[in-house]
Amino acid sequence: MDRYAGAFEEAVDGTRQQERHYQLLSALQSLVKELPSSFQQRLSYTTLSDLALALLDGTVFEILQGLLEIQHLTEKSLYNQRLRLQNQHRVLRQALHQKHQEAQQACRPHNLPMLQAAEQREQEAVEHRIREEQRAMDQKIILELERKAADQQSTLEKAGVAGFYVTTNPQELTLQMNLLELIRKLQQRGCQAGKAAL
Repeated sequence: MDRYAGAFEEAVDGTRQQERHYQLLSALQSLVKELPSSFQQRLSYTTLSDLALALLDGTVFEILQGLLEIQHLTEKSLYNQRLRLQNQHRVLRQALHQKHQEAQQACRPHNLPMLQAAEQREQEAVEHRIREEQRAMDQKIILELERKAADQQSTLEKAGVAGFYVTTNPQELTLQMNLLELIRKLQQRGCQAGKAAL
């Protein structure tokens, strides 16, 4: 008798999962209509069905939330690093300006043109250094963000989320961003209306 009860519960669970899959798929199909037509065409029924299957147990929503938190922390850290560099440059410029003012005040009038020329060269060298440091910082930020994006793509691919794999192709990245937006909208609907009824 217990064997039959267990089989019955499995059948009910399977039916519930199938209903949930259909609800997710239906919601995804509805949301896809909001995307530009060029992306609608790239999201086949199979892709949407596979995405709905990946979303069934809610794990992907949790993974996305974790990835989003990591991304925000990374962006905040990189932003703060850039701010620190800008502040260092501001302090450097102020110190150089102060040094030049003091030197000009102490300078004899007949030596002033030579001093000003030397200060101009020093100012140009400092500005060149600042530009190079800013460029290097910006490149570091871009590389770090690209690395994070690849990590996110890999994580979602390993989680079985349809459409995700490591790529730098702009069209594929845009498609993946659209998929993330669909998942985010589904998550919002689920949070507002309860997980059972999307």
